[in-house]
Amino acid sequence: MTVLRLAAFSDGERGGNPAGVVIAETLPADSAMQGMAAEVGFSETAFAAPQGDGWRVRYFSPAAEVPFCGHATIALGAALAERCGDGVFPLTLNQAEITVEGRRQGERWRAALQSPPTRSTPVTPELLTAALELFGYDPGDLDPALPPAVVHGGADHLLLALRRREDLAAMRYAMEDGARLMAEAGLLTLLLVWAEGPRLFHSRNAFAVGGVYEDPATGAATAALAGHLGRLGWPHGGSITVVQGEDMGCRSLLEAEIPAMPGASVRVAGQVRRLGP
Repeated sequence: MTVLRLAAFSDGERGGNPAGVVIAETLPADSAMQGMAAEVGFSETAFAAPQGDGWRVRYFSPAAEVPFCGHATIALGAALAERCGDGVFPLTLNQAEITVEGRRQGERWRAALQSPPTRSTPVTPELLTAALELFGYDPGDLDPALPPAVVHGGADHLLLALRRREDLAAMRYAMEDGARLMAEAGLLTLLLVWAEGPRLFHSRNAFAVGGVYEDPATGAATAALAGHLGRLGWPHGGSITVVQGEDMGCRSLLEAEIPAMPGASVRVAGQVRRLGP
């Protein structure tokens, strides 16, 4: 069974988040998918098999199955377009029905996903205190224009917006403590952002619960952030760009279109490049 290795949300020929993609006639056993994901070693590997007029898709990190992964979906969109031709592909996930569009763009590919419905809730004082202690931040380090929240776009993420770019660059945490906090709170990532402007964000995503210290591009978290901004009445002008992975030497670009209806699906798009032959 062939594992394609692709980088989703790349910045031209650099950056992007590596993802594994396996397209098969039927999905392998759970243990086989988990073993393959661990062997590949990327933050997620997407497994897809034909189902009706679309595809049944599951996602595995090196440590566990996850309900949704944005960058692996973008990589899958490019792989399906290469296999089947440009188009929009319906995907059945464990907990949602979505689509991904894949198209050739010169020597590379471009893909766009429609996220599951988005939502957000205020963060509890206990969770906020634990997260600040994990990263060594103080409440005064947070941007009051974008208060902490638990945001959802297929999975739950804790959003912490920082006032200064240098505080984002200084992100550090103990991975075991982070994994424990995320597991107890039911979080897929801890999403740290800095707003350079109303439509341009820089982000970092701690993903210890998946066995990965940090992701260089996280489509699910970007969808959740975009949906949250729509509900806040943030002056986003209908779309945002997120720069991620810069502080780990893997600059990635994610583009999100924000719908007028709160809670609706968010379109997240980016380039895809192949890793290796």
